[in-house]
Amino acid sequence: MAKTISIVNQKGGVGKTTTAINLSAALAQKDRKVLLIDLDPQANATVGIGINRGFLEHNAYDCLIGEVPVKDAIVTTGLAGLDILPSTIDLAGLELALAQLNERDFILHQRLNLQREMYDYIIIDCPPSLGLVTINALSASDSVMIPVQCEFYALDGLTQLLNTVRIVQTRLRPKARDLKIEGVLLTMLDNRNNFGFEIVNEVKKYFKEKVFKTIIPRNVQLQIAPSHGKSILQFSPNSRGAMMYRELAEEVLRNEK
Repeated sequence: MAKTISIVNQKGGVGKTTTAINLSAALAQKDRKVLLIDLDPQANATVGIGINRGFLEHNAYDCLIGEVPVKDAIVTTGLAGLDILPSTIDLAGLELALAQLNERDFILHQRLNLQREMYDYIIIDCPPSLGLVTINALSASDSVMIPVQCEFYALDGLTQLLNTVRIVQTRLRPKARDLKIEGVLLTMLDNRNNFGFEIVNEVKKYFKEKVFKTIIPRNVQLQIAPSHGKSILQFSPNSRGAMMYRELAEEVLRNEK
């Protein structure tokens, strides 16, 4: 059965989508069957992995409101072992649509039931908010990964995010599943700037053993790869960014053991 990991931070620009794409790609390259779910109306994960939104027959919105089963909206990517449940601008209206449904906090959990046997990992790229869509992602997940940018105000808003996780853990979780913190991922570290390392130490002091050993650096290739519709492992496999995401995948696999 698939392990489901939501990648969550209500702040934008922290490397959330970059991590969703490249962690999924790295796990797929390690012979895992992976489903990437794009729940962000901006559809950056969808475009960044090479899917043309103009030719999509169905998307995540259609699945969540019950118009089509998830399997009918999943599309393959250019990387073997990696599929995606894509997003379009339709998802901008998803919060309102979900609010009208019974058990609205658990819709994604219910929709994914049939897919969990088909994959080893399901990675969910959440929108930059803590609304109903993100609650659905957390309720459907086994764990949550929190990207934190190595810059000033890095810890801002994380208390609110952790409170949301606790609400899901204590009040909203289906009894059969147990949401955990997969880890805090430090991103966008500038090795030329000592201040970045101060943030690293501050985050490690706050989250202790929950911080991944892998730290994602600022890397030009990581920024360029999505414009080519490719993960960093396809676009620039020998870059430092690719190496770090392979190391992150190894950490995630070790956590399983």
